[in-house]
Amino acid sequence: MTESIAPITYDRAQISVGIVHFGVGNFHRSHQAMYLDRLLRNPSTFAAAAQWGICGIGVLPSDARMRDALRSQGHEYTLIERHPDGAAPATCVGSIVDFLYAPDEIDAVLERLADPATRIVSLTITEGGYNISDVTGEFDTANPAIVADAQPGAAPATVFGIIVAGLRLRREREVAPFTIMSCDNIEGNGDVARRSFAAFAGLIDPELASWIESSVSFPNCMVDRITPVTTDADRAWVLERYGVDDAWPVLSEDFVQWVLEDHFPLGRPAFEQVGVQLVGDVRPYELMKLRLLNAGHQALAYSGILSGYEFAHEGASDPVIVGLLRAYMDREATPTLAPVPGVDLDAYKDRLIERFANPYVRDTLARLATDASDRIPKWLVPVIRERRDAGESVPLSASVVAGWVRYAERHATTDDVPFRDRQEAAVLEAVARNADDPVGFLRNPDWFGTLADDADFVADYVAALDAFRRADDPRSEIERLVQG
Repeated sequence: MTESIAPITYDRAQISVGIVHFGVGNFHRSHQAMYLDRLLRNPSTFAAAAQWGICGIGVLPSDARMRDALRSQGHEYTLIERHPDGAAPATCVGSIVDFLYAPDEIDAVLERLADPATRIVSLTITEGGYNISDVTGEFDTANPAIVADAQPGAAPATVFGIIVAGLRLRREREVAPFTIMSCDNIEGNGDVARRSFAAFAGLIDPELASWIESSVSFPNCMVDRITPVTTDADRAWVLERYGVDDAWPVLSEDFVQWVLEDHFPLGRPAFEQVGVQLVGDVRPYELMKLRLLNAGHQALAYSGILSGYEFAHEGASDPVIVGLLRAYMDREATPTLAPVPGVDLDAYKDRLIERFANPYVRDTLARLATDASDRIPKWLVPVIRERRDAGESVPLSASVVAGWVRYAERHATTDDVPFRDRQEAAVLEAVARNADDPVGFLRNPDWFGTLADDADFVADYVAALDAFRRADDPRSEIERLVQG
């Protein structure tokens, strides 16, 4: 007998689009779209929430699959929340009411952006999607896709070109600009988005760029929910357990958090009524999450993969790897954090380990290791720099970097590990430099700044990398590091 799914309890025909979202993936559907669905389910908040339906926008070729999956089922999908005790409540989510694929429907996308009813444009375009150098903090104007989008008369093809074109249409039609809400795991994600969009606009119209900087709101936020990639095995499990043939269900952990700066000139859904924390300054929460959870995931990924594990919960159940995670969090990350209002950091770290060890989420270590060239510089390197600026050593962080390098070396030489990185060519070049230079991998300033010239950091890094290369069981090196 199949288990039940909580059905949609509201009239979707009454929902109009108020939010346009770029980057409709599993995380968006388990997080922002889920919060809006909660508002729509409450009869007391439905009428106000119904004006905030989501229209997804696909930009990349891979987004066509999501378009097809959602359109085939009226944009509804199944969200299953996996609890550590095995409970798995399922909900049919209906807050996404439309999806446009920009390569085929650019005119419709621009009209949707220009529509006065669209008051929020939200983004989950990944950490590397903002085209910002990790060292200079500047927008990469030499990116061929950006160069093409900035040509006079070009049909916009990047998220920057498309959104800026939408803003220009609104300005020409005397429609107030929408709020741009980044929901990516980047420090100061709203500030980063502001710099990127204004910089792109400056390539085509400096006056428009100035207007964007002065008139468009870019709230910062912190988002959190572990949401793995959907597999065919997941689809089969959903069909068997719930009797639903969902083209793209979402399986996530039971934990969810959203801390959001309340800067929405044209209004917003009443998110505070469904558990979102609306704050004046998101930075303390953001740094806590990025430096503990996200950087912690990097520590877990490479130590776990090198130790022969496939899933996050396997590594997070190994006391040696747990020792590394907690030691990194306590000794190196926490000293860089300011007090977080209302949060007990020790309890937060305990909860993180529990979340990582949830056996039902089945998050792969390969997913955590994806795009490390974007993630390590944004999540871990800031911890290293801050601690080194204070004159403190960072042997545990150095070992995480060494773990990434050893993982990349194995990919380059034996290809016996799952590997995916949007800068794979640069990663392989860095591995090749290691043949003649012990710190060759570190000599990428976009990733590491000047760390290759920091003798103390280099000593810790080289020692850990050499040990990982020699060790039959990397856990012995990890245990030695933790014991200090």
